[in-house]
Amino acid sequence: MANVQRLVLDILKPHQPNALEFANAIAALGEGYRVDVRVLEVDEKTETLQVTIEGDKLDFALISMAIDEIGASLHSIDEVSVVGK
Repeated sequence: MANVQRLVLDILKPHQPNALEFANAIAALGEGYRVDVRVLEVDEKTETLQVTIEGDKLDFALISMAIDEIGASLHSIDEVSVVGK
């Protein structure tokens, strides 16, 4: 089975949690997860983020579930890097 090592996601989230809290919540999901958040757009109630997550074995299902629990929406997977065994 292949390992996902990098994801670039387009995410829409409410203003709270802020970008730092959001990044920390995603990084806490796995050992060695690196999370970079770029705020692309801000409106009255939401923010559009470009989120880059890197690690040896990213668990997309867990990441997706955490995004939902935070109250955000995953719009698209814009980039993915996968390494086969």
